Amino acid sequence: QVQLVESGGRLVQAGGSLRLSCAASGRTFSSYTMGWFRQAPGKEREFVAAISWSISSTNYADRLEGRFTISRDNAKNTVYLQMNSLKPEDTGVYYCAGRSARRPSSFPAEYNYWGQGTQVTVSS
Repeated sequence: QVQLVESGGRLVQAGGSLRLSCAASGRTFSSYTMGWFRQAPGKEREFVAAISWSISSTNYADRLEGRFTISRDNAKNTVYLQMNSLKPEDTGVYYCAGRSARRPSSFPAEYNYWGQGTQVTVSS
């Protein structure tokens, strides 16, 4: 069992940066693939990035790669999302998710555990 708690979301101006954190409880965190998803008002939840348990593999949504970077520190049971050059369309609730598999996935249905989300608002 893994419990996830996101933090770091806030109001930021366009062009700014944010780093989101997701703290996980549970002794098996290092064996979980972790992902970030986001959901804007009135829209479906969409994939942002994912990282394998061994940190050897990362996936990004095509239009976000280059601005966003996912990383993890298994010693701290924490996964991060560094977001640079933020745009108003990046506004939404950002969710951390975990799945007990080795390979990252971009499909929300393949994740077993979810955090409560953290709000990111980018003003123009």
